[in-house]
Amino acid sequence: MKFKPVYLYGIIAIAAIAILIIVAINQNSNSVQSPSAMNNEQMPDDDVHKQLMNQGSSTPGKQNVSEEYKRKLADLENTVKENPSDTIALRQYADYLTASHKMDEAIPYYNKILELNPKRADIHFSLAIIYFNKQNFKQCKNENTEVLKFDPENQMALYNLGAVAATQEKKEEAKEYWNKVISIDSHTETANLARESLSKL
Repeated sequence: MKFKPVYLYGIIAIAAIAILIIVAINQNSNSVQSPSAMNNEQMPDDDVHKQLMNQGSSTPGKQNVSEEYKRKLADLENTVKENPSDTIALRQYADYLTASHKMDEAIPYYNKILELNPKRADIHFSLAIIYFNKQNFKQCKNENTEVLKFDPENQMALYNLGAVAATQEKKEEAKEYWNKVISIDSHTETANLARESLSKL
């Protein structure tokens, strides 16, 4: 039985970006009421909404969102080039690349962050997600193992190692990892995930 793991730390940021982009792109521009179609009484009287009134019938749509996304990606790329040690910009740019399905391009930026601070569990987890999605389970396992070197009781890293083992049909190994997660602290969300995963093996 193949196991679908609950994704690692860092997926929330990537998923949020991806969901916002997908929702915005798939939104039917006909279902959005243009600012000019609204009554002035409905439109708040502030700078943001005055700008919308001045735009007339130009409503957000697929092209606007795509252009905005491309512009944000280009801005982040420029910020990273200008400040190659800015870990916040590096992280945002790598996350945007990952959300754009440019995972291979994102990996060097995540690795650059790890060169600056090798104890960033969130970055190891972001890389683990990429490697898991590429079915490079060896490298995925390595990223989680790196976290355990500086945080031996990191429940998410242990849970992820169990997920990799379960995906590879190594059920006994998966059970060991997940039982260890529960033994560290049985009241965490990760422990609950481990219990749920054990019940599905």
